Formats: sequence, structure tokens, C-alpha cells
Amino acid sequence: MRKFLYLIVAVLFMSSCGVKYKTVPYFTNLPADSLLQENILNKVVFKIQKNDILAITVSSLNPEASAIFNMGTTSSLQGSTAANVNPSNTANGFMVDDRGEIQLPLLGPVRIEGLTTSEARALIQNKLVNYLKEPVVSIRLVNFRVSVLGDVARPGVYPVNNERVNVSEALSMAGDLTITAVRNNVLLVREIDGKRQYIRLDMQNKELFNSPYYYLQNNDVLYIQPGKAKYASVDSSYRNVSIVLSALSVIALIISRF
Repeated sequence: MRKFLYLIVAVLFMSSCGVKYKTVPYFTNLPADSLLQENILNKVVFKIQKNDILAITVSSLNPEASAIFNMGTTSSLQGSTAANVNPSNTANGFMVDDRGEIQLPLLGPVRIEGLTTSEARALIQNKLVNYLKEPVVSIRLVNFRVSVLGDVARPGVYPVNNERVNVSEALSMAGDLTITAVRNNVLLVREIDGKRQYIRLDMQNKELFNSPYYYLQNNDVLYIQPGKAKYASVDSSYRNVSIVLSALSVIALIISRF
């Protein structure tokens, strides 16, 4: 009889291994009853990388002369003949090649890898002075995207409309973590300078805000690990625990009567 009761206790313990509330909230080490203020020291300035696609718009006092520099970002490129289309240009902009350069009309190759968009804009403007009167250049990254997969509401690839996005914003775009997701072991995969990095992030620790990886870069991937409760919901052995527990309780009650 005692062994049988031990078995019931063990089954009860197994059935209680679900999602505990303390594993659900974010940033649990933030003070709940006071204002905490910190300087932002980890803000990342976007820098141009290989395979980035840039929308470059040029204007000047002579619009007709400026038009040739805008072919890489207008639909006119799609109507051009193959002989007139530079392979580094796309219908959406100019792609940074493996040498870190873009090919601009008349200017030829311009190396911009590692520059900010402001630095690249100033560089191109200085080169255009020889061809245009008072040129003005606008540069925007058009293929900035991050991928979020795993235990989130809406996994997918999400475009970013500006040069700055952080981990919290990316998870919000994906509908947030589900209740069963592991919050203290979010995996960030980043490819930079020909190397792939794997970084573990803790969504329950406020120090994430100060992490050099809090702000994401183009083509970053976030993987959210599902918790054991997620597996339990689809595994037949776990799903049958409640049935077995009910049956054992009835048997124990009957035996106790005798």
C-alpha cells in the first residue's frame, strides 16, 4: 500500500512540471517600486556590409543630369537592355559586392563597406561635384531584415524600415514569445566579416538592455527555444498523465476502503 501511495505522489510530481510563473515575466531583476535610469552606452551605428542593397537618390540643380545616377533605384532600370544594366544594380538599388564596392554611373566603383550611411553619402557627394552642380545624395538600406523563429506567435522574416531595431522590437514583430518559450536562452545568430557568431541572450535579465547585442544587424536570426511544457503538450505519454492519475486515484480510494 505504501509503495502504491509513493507511486501516486510521483505521478502528481510529474503532472506539476508545467510552466512556472517565475519563468514567464521579462526583466525580473528590475526594481518594482522605484525609477531606474541609465545612460544608453551600447547604441550601435549601422555600417554598410557586403550584399547590402542601397537605394541611392541623387538630386541637383540640373534634374536631367541627375537622372542617370538614379537608374538603380527606379523602374527605368527594368526597361533597360541587358547591355546597359550593371550587374551590381538591382531594381531596388545598388548592391555592395564582395569587394565592398558599388558601381555608380560615371563614378565607377566606390568602396563604401564599413561606412555609415552618412559617411557614404558625403563620399559620393564629393565625387559628384565634378559632374553635378550642388549635388544632394540620399542613401537608404532597402534589404534590412531579421528572422525570428522557434516558440513565438508568428515566426518569419521581418523587414526593418530604418537603420535601428533591437531584440525587444524584433520579438514584438513576431507576436512575442509564447507562454512556453524559454526566456533566458534566446539564441542570436549573426554573420559578420566572414564569421558566424552564436550569442545567448537572457530576456529575464535587465542587463540585456546594456548588451552590445541588444541592437540587431541586417540578416540577424533569433531562435526561441521551446520549453518542456511545449513538448509535453504534444507528447502522448505526457498527455495521458492526467488520465493515469485519475485512474490511480480511484484505485487508491477503493483499496483504502478495504
